Amino acid sequence: VSRQLKEEIRRGFARLEDPLAGLLAMLESSSDWKGKGHSLGYCITTELQLWIKAHPAVPQSGTKLKKLQARVLGMLSQCPANLLDPLISIYQLHTADRNYLLEHVSHLYLQGNYKEAAILSIKLKLQPDQDVEKMCTPLLLQDKANLVEEYVAEYPELQRKLLQTLDTWCEPSFNIRDIIRPYQGLSKYKPEKFNCRVLSKLIFRLLGRFNVDSALCPNVINQRHLRTLNYLFYKRFVEKTMTEENWADHIQSTVGENRWLQGHLVQLLLRHCDTRGAAQWAQHCRVPPEMLPQAVAKELEKLHIQDRVEEVTKADNYEASKKKDYYHLPIPRENIHFLQTWEETLQCWEKVLQAGQVVGVDMEWKPSFGMVGKPRVALLQLALKNEVFLLDLPRLLEQAEAEGEKEKLPHFIQMLYSDAAITKLGYGMSGDLSSLAATCSALKDTEKQMQGVVDLLAVDKQVDGLSPEHSHEERGVRQQEKGLSLLVQHVLGKPLDKTEQLSNWEKRPLREEQILYAASDAYCLLEIYERLCKDPESFGLGSDLTESLVGKQSKKPRAKKQLNKQEAPSPSGQEFQGPRMEPSHPPAPISPQEFSVVCDNMLQGLGRYLRCLGVDVRLLDNEDDHRKAAEIARQEGRVILTSGLPYQTLRSQVGEGRCFSVNCSQKAKEQALQVLKHFNVQVSLGDIFSRCQ
Repeated sequence: VSRQLKEEIRRGFARLEDPLAGLLAMLESSSDWKGKGHSLGYCITTELQLWIKAHPAVPQSGTKLKKLQARVLGMLSQCPANLLDPLISIYQLHTADRNYLLEHVSHLYLQGNYKEAAILSIKLKLQPDQDVEKMCTPLLLQDKANLVEEYVAEYPELQRKLLQTLDTWCEPSFNIRDIIRPYQGLSKYKPEKFNCRVLSKLIFRLLGRFNVDSALCPNVINQRHLRTLNYLFYKRFVEKTMTEENWADHIQSTVGENRWLQGHLVQLLLRHCDTRGAAQWAQHCRVPPEMLPQAVAKELEKLHIQDRVEEVTKADNYEASKKKDYYHLPIPRENIHFLQTWEETLQCWEKVLQAGQVVGVDMEWKPSFGMVGKPRVALLQLALKNEVFLLDLPRLLEQAEAEGEKEKLPHFIQMLYSDAAITKLGYGMSGDLSSLAATCSALKDTEKQMQGVVDLLAVDKQVDGLSPEHSHEERGVRQQEKGLSLLVQHVLGKPLDKTEQLSNWEKRPLREEQILYAASDAYCLLEIYERLCKDPESFGLGSDLTESLVGKQSKKPRAKKQLNKQEAPSPSGQEFQGPRMEPSHPPAPISPQEFSVVCDNMLQGLGRYLRCLGVDVRLLDNEDDHRKAAEIARQEGRVILTSGLPYQTLRSQVGEGRCFSVNCSQKAKEQALQVLKHFNVQVSLGDIFSRCQ
């Protein structure tokens, strides 16, 4: 707003005998203020709010103010959101009679203005005097879960009541149509968004956000555990990719003493095993005999108590002959060290924290099977050329806290990640680091400070086909493997044995199979890295891969932030540019309207941001191949914006200067500024939102 207009507005207030009544009369007679954005009415209202602060004698009280409050309340349900707070402040609605305010909101609700009633209740803090189920039900039917969250955000008692209500709706015998019936004529009703599955997701989100005890929602917790049970039976008896011990651990921790789940366990046992097998597992999982069908109970009587359960089916896939088909750890067993004391850990750090060291880093945690909260790291694996260290993180943190030195371990982990002279190899490091932060709050900024990291997930997306050892017949045949296991198969010739992946990593002692799996997961990263650096072209990677992977530090190291596994940065954790020629002088300035780009599919956030600034943007879809960007660029004369390894491929397919590598570790706004500066794009006020609907 121009200074001249502001001065004119303030002079107008000074001339008015009653500025509050004057503003109200103006708003009531104008339709301009009802539009979106900063209307003249909005400017005048906010100026009056500031003017009142400078003239404290203006606010009124008594009958006159009550009449003004009654008039302004009638307007609030129609006014745009940006006017609510200024009007509530100017007319002191927080001081108005609470019953009168509740009555007004109730009137809005009865008229079917549920969203407006909820927003006004939030602004006037009326929630404690309202029925949370009544206020939130129509909002949920209209798919306004975010507004429901905001409605209960500051009131723990209302959060609990809401969660209990939602959980009741998820009870198997509950008919959800009973909820919907009173709201048959509801506008914007979205029935597909109102079912047990959607409600269950909402409950878990609210439990996590408000840190409420999940025992408050037994129905959704039981349903989630039942899904876990079905999944475990599928892994063990259909897919046959889970060991007996591993499976039994998870079944026991999932079912526990819960009678309802025990009943479902018995049904699943009968479906997948014979009567004797069902009896053996029922005994192992401590299912009360009275819950068993007669045939199973009789079989149970015949069984002798055993320390170890016999194999239930003949379908055990883990015999030694199969092991030769998987990646084999090339170091002796005695070079794998399981560390539980600080003295042992110090010897590990002395070897790891050395300049020039290359370290494979991995982490394991107990599978959550969709339960609330982020997983906590149970094991940290650090692999060097000749040995692997497995750090018992919970034990070491507990020990350090007992000794009053709880910052000891986080300090060493931060030193490792922030040292640019040590190359850290990982696979999907962002997920590992967020779990590390959930385990130890002192490590929450590790991701921002890390340097010298190579996330092989980014390289994995570019690795072409199978390893050179594979025959031509095998090439192009996609294996059952995925993720790191598939990359190991492509580069080293054999996949990882993932049968221990879903182990209970918190249980001590770890089984020998778990120790070997954990060591292999970290050590294979060293072998992949070494192989790719030696022979990048065999895997469809650029010949200058070695230089880029080693990641020479830039002169001005900056905090690096990886996004998620779908948007992993370039392998060095830096901008992966290769020998791009910078122009000796900046290009002539152009407007956003003259600038046309095609954004690679890992830069959709940047594309949307540039479009908001008026740039002509085309975005690749998630499933599109990177090479489609070159095709579009040639056909439509666009500049390619990409990042990481695709830059190496795409720059050779378009003219000089027509492909630009964006720093993927930056946020969209920073990326946009980088692009605008490089191409000398001058944005004016008129360009902003010029291409948006």
